[in-house]
Amino acid sequence: MTRERDAAGRPENARPRDATGRPLERGAGPSWRERLRTLDEVRALPKAEALAEAERLVLGGQPFYAHEVLEVPWHLAEPPERAFWQGLAQVAVGLTHIQRGNATGAVSVLRSGAEKLRGYAEGHEGVAAQRVAATAETLARRVADEGVASIAPGDLLIPFRWTQL
Repeated sequence: MTRERDAAGRPENARPRDATGRPLERGAGPSWRERLRTLDEVRALPKAEALAEAERLVLGGQPFYAHEVLEVPWHLAEPPERAFWQGLAQVAVGLTHIQRGNATGAVSVLRSGAEKLRGYAEGHEGVAAQRVAATAETLARRVADEGVASIAPGDLLIPFRWTQL
């Protein structure tokens, strides 16, 4: 089977995915790009809209897709902003690992994301950076101490934006 590639020849995976980002069989539903937006549409989003979209996805129980949205501003940002967007994306990935039952991955990525966000003021880019960091650290500690089964689905619904607090 040949792998899908974008116009630049980079590999793509257009297979449909479940809410946690796991690949489904071809034809089982829309691809993540069809469910989310095209990559070009995500690249065209102003940072505030990308943040709102990512938050909507996290609060909707789809942190994998939030990570996909947050990767765009992360990779387009110049230092020192890059670490901020990477931290948010890592928090979303950590939530995804919890959904998938991967305690080791969840703890590692949540802690890394929290550490990056700690370097930014509360309200930076409209994000409750310190609150998100503290929540990620708390989740990482709970997963490390009690396992992923101790985390209720509602615990993963973390508002990112300062205005949502």
